[in-house]
Amino acid sequence: MSQPASVGEAVETEPRRRRGRVVRFGLIVTAVVLLLFGVPWWTLVWSGNRWPGAVLAAGTALFAVLAAAFPVLMFSGHGRHHRDAAARLADTLLGVVWVLFVWSLLGGVLRLGLAVAGVADPVRSRIVTATVALIALVLLLWGYAEAMRVSRVRRVEVTIPRLGPGLDGLRIVLLTDTHYGPIDRARWSRGVVDVVNSLEPDIVAHTGDIADGEVAQRREQAAPLGDVRARLARVYVTGNHEYFSGAQRWVEHMASLGWEALHNRHLVVSRGGSDLIVAGVDDRTAAGSGVPGHHMDHEAALRGADPDLPVLLLAHQPQQLAGAVAHGVDLQLSGHTHGGQIWPFHYLVRLDQPVLQGLSRHGERTQLYTSRGTGFWGPPFRIFAPSEITLLTLRSG
Repeated sequence: MSQPASVGEAVETEPRRRRGRVVRFGLIVTAVVLLLFGVPWWTLVWSGNRWPGAVLAAGTALFAVLAAAFPVLMFSGHGRHHRDAAARLADTLLGVVWVLFVWSLLGGVLRLGLAVAGVADPVRSRIVTATVALIALVLLLWGYAEAMRVSRVRRVEVTIPRLGPGLDGLRIVLLTDTHYGPIDRARWSRGVVDVVNSLEPDIVAHTGDIADGEVAQRREQAAPLGDVRARLARVYVTGNHEYFSGAQRWVEHMASLGWEALHNRHLVVSRGGSDLIVAGVDDRTAAGSGVPGHHMDHEAALRGADPDLPVLLLAHQPQQLAGAVAHGVDLQLSGHTHGGQIWPFHYLVRLDQPVLQGLSRHGERTQLYTSRGTGFWGPPFRIFAPSEITLLTLRSG
C-alpha cells in the first residue's frame, strides 16, 4: 500500500533539513577558522613584509596546518569522550590565535600611522609584525600566570533592607566557574579552599560550572571542596557546563562532599533571631539538556517560603535575573561571564548577558552580584579579566 503524499514528503524533508543544518554549521566553522588564522597570517607572514621565500613558505604552511588541526582537536577534546590531551592543545591554540587576531587588527592602526609618517614597506610591515608579536607574547605569558594563580579575594558589601539585624555582617563566599578540566589543577583547587576557609564564612555558595568532564574524570580536582568550612551552609547550583558533563552525577557528588544541592529548592538559615531564605535554580539550559527533572523553576525553588523573609538566590547566569525580579528576590548570585576572560571578548559576552561583572540593581528590590569566575574555561589565559573568590558581607537596612 502506498504512503500518503504528505507522509512521504515529511520523511524526505527531515533528512534534507538535517543536511542543511550540517552544511550551514560547517560553513560557519570554516569561515570562523579562516578569519581567526587568516588575519594573523596576513599580518605576520604576508602583508608587505617581503620575507625571503623560505620564511614565507614555512610561515604559510604553519598557519595552514594549525588552522586545519584546530577544529579536529576541538571536537576531539570537547566531544563526548573529553580527550584531555586534544583539549589542552585546542584550548591553548584558541587563546593564542585569539590574541594574535585581536592585536593583528589593532596593528592596522599602527600601519596607518606609519604610512602617514612616510614609512614604506617592508620596514612599515615589519614594525607592525614585531609590535604585534611582542604584545601578544607578553599578554599570553601574563595571562597564563593570571589564569593559573589562586584567585584573589574580592570584598563587597551589600545592603539588603529586609535583612534582619541578627544577620547583619553575614559573610558569604562565592565560588563559581571552577571548570576543573583537562589541565590538572588539584593543587590550585586546594589553594582556593585554603583561602575560602581563611575567610571564615557563614555561607559558601558555588554557582555552577564545577567541571568540564564527568565526575570520574575530575574527582581528584573537585575533592578539596569537601574540606570547605562554613558556619551555616554550603550550597550549590548547576551551571550550563554540568549539562555537558553528567549534571545529575555532579549534583549527587556535591551532596556526597557535604554540599546542599539547591535543585529548584530552598533552605532557611538563622542567626541572632533573624532568618534568610537561600534558594537555587537550575541553569537556564537545563530544560533543553534532556536530563530528567532538570529545568529552571523559580516558583518551585521558593514554594512554601515566607514572603516576608529576605531571599538570596543562586542562579548560574545573570540572564536568569528576570525570574528573580518577578519573584521578589533580594540578592541573586551568578557567574558564567568570566568577566570576558580574554579581552576584548567581553563585548561578545554583553550581547548575551545583561551584566558582565560586579554588583548591580534591577527593579525596586533585586540586586545582582556577578562574579568574574574563580577558574577559567578553555584557553588557560586571563587577560584584563582577573579571577576572583568573592567575599560578600551583607548589611541590614
